[in-house]
Amino acid sequence: MLRPILRSKARWIMPYLAAPPRPSPRMKRTNFAQVEETQLRSLPSVKRNEVLRFEAPCDTEDSFDEMKQRFLNFKKRVYLEELEHFRRLAEEQAPKLFCNLRVQEQFMVIACADSRVCPSNILGFQPGEAFMIRNVANFVPPLENGPSETNAALEFAVNTLKVENILVIGHSRCGGIETLMSMEDDVNSSLVHKWISKAKAAKFRTKVGAMHRSFDLQCRHCEKESVNISLLNLLTYPWIEDKVRKDQLSIHGGYYDFLNCTFDKWTLDIKGADINGGRYLVKDQAFWS
Repeated sequence: MLRPILRSKARWIMPYLAAPPRPSPRMKRTNFAQVEETQLRSLPSVKRNEVLRFEAPCDTEDSFDEMKQRFLNFKKRVYLEELEHFRRLAEEQAPKLFCNLRVQEQFMVIACADSRVCPSNILGFQPGEAFMIRNVANFVPPLENGPSETNAALEFAVNTLKVENILVIGHSRCGGIETLMSMEDDVNSSLVHKWISKAKAAKFRTKVGAMHRSFDLQCRHCEKESVNISLLNLLTYPWIEDKVRKDQLSIHGGYYDFLNCTFDKWTLDIKGADINGGRYLVKDQAFWS
């Protein structure tokens, strides 16, 4: 059994990866002349903009220097302190969520490629806890659309890794959904438009259900509706539908509102799902705030 990274040590990986940068000639200290460099580097990364003002953009070398420092922080403060755990992870991939030192169910997470909504940061997934794939607008295409990196990952996660839960996470102010809602139906000129157009069922449902609302509110509606369309699309894969009906696999939706830092979670009710008719019911709804 894999040993979990102990929560009692409050060892969240992302804050270490986001360690404050080293001062460089391009940086100007503002109202912190009395603060020594060691004190600056000990401040949490979320305070970075309160401590340093960037007068010029970093070049590529500076960016990789920053990545190097974050990697070395990770290696020192996480990897080496949990060396036995990481060595066990190297032996096999078997994503399991740990809770109170007990192994919980296995998870696959499908999330947006948006840089603001990293699932590991938001939900605290540690290495070895979740199999993830991220794409534009966190969309799951139906089986009939043919091969893609998303359904290849689904096949591997469900049939090889034997995950027991699939969580599709949408989010506020999604650029992919905004593109979907604003593009013309016959526009199919770019790779982005071709990908996003696969979610046009969510756009249609939004136009019907929220036609009198503002464009911004329609986008918010579509961000959640597209998650439900993806949950229905999961059932177009026979090896997923079969496991769901046998209670061997559960599929869930999530919505992260980073404006208010809230999270909606729900589970698709297979008994109320109609793939062909596009109808669905949800259960076990929760709101985290």
